[in-house]
Amino acid sequence: MLDLIAELSPPAPVPRAKALGPISLLRVLAKNPLEAWTSSHFEKPIVISGLSIGRVAVVNDPAAIRRVLFDNCENYQKDWLQRRVLSAGLIGGLLTAEGSNWRMQRRALAPLFARKTVMNFSAAMMDVANGLVERLGRRQGEVVDIAVEATRVTLEVLERTIFSDGLGRASEDIRLAMKSYFDTIGRIDPFDMLGVPDFIPRPARWKLRPALRVFESAIDTIISTRRARIASDPDNAPRDILTFLLEAADPETGASLSEAEIRANILTFIAAGHETTANCISWTLYLLSQSAEWSQRVQSEADRELGGPLDGLADRLVLTRAVIDETNRLYPPITAVSRVAIGRDELAGELIKPGTMVVIAPYVVHRHRALWAKPDKFEPNRFLGAARETIDRFAYLPFGVGPRICIGATFAIQEASIVVAAIVRNFRLEMVSGCTPWPMQKVTLRPKDGLPMVLRRRSS
Repeated sequence: MLDLIAELSPPAPVPRAKALGPISLLRVLAKNPLEAWTSSHFEKPIVISGLSIGRVAVVNDPAAIRRVLFDNCENYQKDWLQRRVLSAGLIGGLLTAEGSNWRMQRRALAPLFARKTVMNFSAAMMDVANGLVERLGRRQGEVVDIAVEATRVTLEVLERTIFSDGLGRASEDIRLAMKSYFDTIGRIDPFDMLGVPDFIPRPARWKLRPALRVFESAIDTIISTRRARIASDPDNAPRDILTFLLEAADPETGASLSEAEIRANILTFIAAGHETTANCISWTLYLLSQSAEWSQRVQSEADRELGGPLDGLADRLVLTRAVIDETNRLYPPITAVSRVAIGRDELAGELIKPGTMVVIAPYVVHRHRALWAKPDKFEPNRFLGAARETIDRFAYLPFGVGPRICIGATFAIQEASIVVAAIVRNFRLEMVSGCTPWPMQKVTLRPKDGLPMVLRRRSS
């Protein structure tokens, strides 16, 4: 096992010395957008360029990020490219809604993911984690794709906490459909970058149809099953997030969610709750496999805390949380968000004209030379004690920031902390010899070709 990760950088593309030409850029964006960034993006507060789709400003300055996502957020709406990426099944839900519709949904859905609600899921998350440990124990010494196992365990957590009647289809069907879904929507279509009109068919969209049929069927079953249970025995229907979603109403207006909004949010909860958390767990376990020091520290914490009360468990996993936070800095679940400027503005000293696409890339911000010491190194200590207090709130945004911060962030961190601690408490993890994971951007940031690892039981 390596113990040099404090001195070496985890795998990541080397920034390019200069920007790519139009044709080369299209090729790289279609393959892996992470490989298109230049050194300037990691050094300057703002980089403005002209592309075929118009003027683009990549913003890295924390004060400018605050202005876009918080102080002047009404001036920056989701742009047409992001809407097109998210249009497959997610239109109408919290992720894509704007203006008053978004505010109504946010108010209605916020109680579903309140801290108190999420903490009540500790027991279910621990049960799922223990089940994973038991399954992995039967395969110790074998090569296991931890990335696949992470997606399976996050789906199981969803079944235990949000959709306790099941996901409407076999979980493996959902997992494979979700992989296809992200593989397809995560590919930036050259037609979009060239400004080809919407009525021209995108071949990649045809590939989405089988996955969307799986989701539609599953959501039909999820909703009809739960509504039947509520109708037949309202006192004993599960009081999980799905029931709360079906009953959700704006506390200010009393307005309920429409059927389309309910369906879009169910798919959003499955997609976000499954894919992003699974990637976080995968990258965290990889980084721990490379550091004997941090693996030992997390193991000791897990030995001490997992035997204690479930109440407040995630809060006691302080070192595990620091490792997860550092993982999300190096490999943020969402690598970039974009907005379009409605009116004129100024960001980091640059004029922003109406129609400018503003890109905030957590992957770039989290590795920016002006914001972080040793930005490409794995160093969880930066998230412990007083060091954590020095981090600018708008320089670390794995779940976004401002009014549109991810509603499930607390849920995801608690789940990842419990699952990682349970695995590390029971196993030593070793990457298969000769295998080095490569970060691949497909909306989320996943390890290309998975994480083939060998797990060995720890000695008592």
